[in-house]
Amino acid sequence: MLQTVPAAVPHAGPIPAPGATPALAITGLHAAYGQSEVLHGLDLTVAPGEIVAVMGRNGMGKSTLMRTLMGILPAKSGTIRVAGRDVTGLKSHQRVAAGLAYVPQGRMIFSTMTVQENIETGLTVTRESKVPPDLYAMFPVLLEMKARRGGNLSGGQQQQLAIARALASRPTVLLLDEPTEGIQPSIIREMGRTLKKIRDERGLSIVVSEQVLSFALDIADRVLVIENGAIVHEDARADVDEATVARYLSV
Repeated sequence: MLQTVPAAVPHAGPIPAPGATPALAITGLHAAYGQSEVLHGLDLTVAPGEIVAVMGRNGMGKSTLMRTLMGILPAKSGTIRVAGRDVTGLKSHQRVAAGLAYVPQGRMIFSTMTVQENIETGLTVTRESKVPPDLYAMFPVLLEMKARRGGNLSGGQQQQLAIARALASRPTVLLLDEPTEGIQPSIIREMGRTLKKIRDERGLSIVVSEQVLSFALDIADRVLVIENGAIVHEDARADVDEATVARYLSV
């Protein structure tokens, strides 16, 4: 069933400089689980400071795309470049060092570790020893709860923690896999504002896989639809035909 939350007023994203190196460039990407190919030659370019929403029903390849970008699932063929650097052959931790950060579906925070300890796991590539104050400034609730175990936070607070942990590595591109899953509508709206603030303040690019159309329309500069492992529809936010995208998302 298609979920909705009230959409905000459309916004205009940053206009990339002509000839700027893409923050993320995916060319001819194929990925498979064993003999079963899931991604069939995807091409996608994300500009610096751009927010791109990848939409699609369950089982269409959204999470596989995220896992392949992070090296959790090896690419069968094709290339992945971050700020011009080919990361296709790198291990996941090397991709983090190269500028990719990942918030997986279900958040996957460490439930027995404190909030502060969770965020500190994202500092390994920056060689910082303490959580940067600007992260707590962006997520004040995490500062209040920094000594609390991650498993004792609400779903929305855990999502903030997962995003903060990802941002601790100072990424060029932030990947979020279905961030609204299990989150109540009021928190979804707040998350949308936070993601746009992150983009505006840090200048990074964001790729989010999503099924909630109104959330995607709220945050994205561009909306893509993936179906059976291929991109079948693409629009700039200002040109999105909501009815057409909704048809792709309906079961």
